[in-house]
Amino acid sequence: MAGAGHDAGPETIHWHLERAQAVASVPSRATIARILTAHGRVTPEPKKKPMSAYQRFEAAQPNECWQSDFTHYPLTSGTDVEVITWLDDHSRYALHISAHTRITGQIVLATFRATTTEHACPASTLTDNGMVYTVRHAGQGRRGGRNAFEHELATLGIRQKNGRGNHPQTQGKVERFQQTLKKWLSQQPAQPATIDQLQALIDQFRHEYNHERPHRSLKRRTPAAAYTSLPKANPQPEPTGNRHARVRTDKINNGKITLRHGGQLYSIGIGRTHDGTTVKALVNGLDITIIDATTGEVLRQLTLDPTRKYQPQKPQHPEP
Repeated sequence: MAGAGHDAGPETIHWHLERAQAVASVPSRATIARILTAHGRVTPEPKKKPMSAYQRFEAAQPNECWQSDFTHYPLTSGTDVEVITWLDDHSRYALHISAHTRITGQIVLATFRATTTEHACPASTLTDNGMVYTVRHAGQGRRGGRNAFEHELATLGIRQKNGRGNHPQTQGKVERFQQTLKKWLSQQPAQPATIDQLQALIDQFRHEYNHERPHRSLKRRTPAAAYTSLPKANPQPEPTGNRHARVRTDKINNGKITLRHGGQLYSIGIGRTHDGTTVKALVNGLDITIIDATTGEVLRQLTLDPTRKYQPQKPQHPEP
């Protein structure tokens, strides 16, 4: 087990002995721990905090909360690639792991959709505040808007949670999972030279982690057993009237302003006669009102058409 890159503590050894029925009487976990210590197989960690010093949080049901994060792994070719994970908070079940040249907002959305197709939608997600997950802390031009992933969550009624800055413990489960994954990868005799080779190793690890590795925190069950032992939680859609509302300040340039919706940037025509005018955009879902920030005059009202990148001043009708 250890030779394959896995942790091999008393809990794991006891679980495998029971499963394999390799001996007539399986020794207790305490006995296994004493044997490991006597043979120098335990690395002392005197500075490690006792378990009682930690306050643990755990979702009550599968799919109640999914954690996500990404990390780096080097290929033998010298290229550094990125690996994204979606992890179930309740069961530690690795729902999705995939390697990419670079993790972008579109990759986050695509992997999230692939994971929901396989495992249904979660009630909530928990990530850090990286731009691929949220733009709530972005510059003035984007603050208050939503990227494509945030728009997807809002559309599906999935609650989005983000840990506070410089506090990775909030996403501790997925952070710890990534350490386990990278340790296992680094101990494989044939290191990957391509993303496809890395993905093959990741797929192998995911199967072993989900189905062959018991967890003490899961009462010595595998993540797969814990994930399937209870009904899955479902999203709780917000009331129809509770739409995403925001106010954005902008200045008209070349007769238009820009506005981000669902991760896409749209141009809204107002008229060149208003160039240089500072305006406020009152956004309520797809309904938008543009007013002069100084006089309060309504310059334009429209319902955004998501199929058009430019919203002309007058509706364009097809020729008869």
